[in-house]
Amino acid sequence: MSEESDLEKTESATPKRLQKAREQGQIPHSRELVSFALLAAGFFGVYGMSGSIYGHMQSILRGAFTFDRVTLLDTHQMMIGAANASKEGLLAIMPVFAMTAFASLAAPMALGGFLLTTEPLAPNFNRLNPITGLGRIFSMQGPVQLGMSLLKTIVVSGIAGFTVWKHRSETLDLLTKPLPLALADAMHLIALTCGMAIAGLFLVAAADVPYQMYAHAKKLRMTKEEVKQEHKENDGDPHIKAKIRSQQRAASRRRMMQQVPTADVIVTNPTHFAVALKYTDGEMRAPRVVANGVDLVAARIRELGREANVPLLEAPPLARALYHNVELNREIPGALYGAVAQVLAWVYQLKRYKEDGGDKPDDPTDLDVPKELDKGMVSDADADQEAADALMDDDNTTNGAAA
Repeated sequence: MSEESDLEKTESATPKRLQKAREQGQIPHSRELVSFALLAAGFFGVYGMSGSIYGHMQSILRGAFTFDRVTLLDTHQMMIGAANASKEGLLAIMPVFAMTAFASLAAPMALGGFLLTTEPLAPNFNRLNPITGLGRIFSMQGPVQLGMSLLKTIVVSGIAGFTVWKHRSETLDLLTKPLPLALADAMHLIALTCGMAIAGLFLVAAADVPYQMYAHAKKLRMTKEEVKQEHKENDGDPHIKAKIRSQQRAASRRRMMQQVPTADVIVTNPTHFAVALKYTDGEMRAPRVVANGVDLVAARIRELGREANVPLLEAPPLARALYHNVELNREIPGALYGAVAQVLAWVYQLKRYKEDGGDKPDDPTDLDVPKELDKGMVSDADADQEAADALMDDDNTTNGAAA
């Protein structure tokens, strides 16, 4: 069952899955890289600070073997000497310890980044499950670790042995040299052998790091169903989102309808389209569309307009041009200035007629509407969807401006 599940996990881990695993302490980790970093820091620390270490060791030996009659008879001198020797020893090794401590922190961070979590320390009784333990023992990770250990032993011992064999004549010549020179050459050979062994360990770490990265990514792989479920959780249920959009459209439509009684004129198609225009001198640069719609929405706009005594004008080309080219709560384009100016002039004449009497103005005809703006009739479904999208766009714009 587990093998089939692993075969189904063909998708790379999502950022959310990676972040969750990281919070649980699951990051790439290479023991070989840490081992190399510790040994390299210790070796170069000792090699680089050999002069300081040599001086502190001299102080320890000088204090241990320098004494007189008074010192022999004073029982407190033993504790004083031990304290001085401890102080010198700490001064000698503390820099090396600091370098190795830094390496022990930097090596894991180089691979998995900085991570501070207590999640791995939480009680987990699944770790006591013997079946799970046997699964880890007989998993692919066990043979890989065994192979890596064998490879490390072969590479490191092989390089160290080759270095010693290559300098065998120099090693035998130490017997013929004076003691100070022989000690110096011996330390040089030891340092060279250790350096070559650490270089071999670097090769092992360089092979282990890519494998650990691959194994970590493979362990966090997801099935296609898990990816879909995560996207659903992040984006929300499509049915709920559709219901929310429907409610948003209804709310936007209600806000739009509240603007109809304040309009100066409603241009109709006469029954398919309805566009309400408003112009306030000194506040607007050009007339603005405060409501638009098709079919049932258009009928409702006309009904509200009649109730509020807003003039209705049948001008199909202008109504289509306004509906298709001007978004809600936007000013009309310059190409329609002339036609809308004729309409507003008719509105003012009609208002004066109602107030003062006289001859009723004729409805404007032959309005100057550019043909490229008159897209003609469209299907009811397409027009209604376009109106709904326009309402949503206006609602989003309004919310963004308010924020």
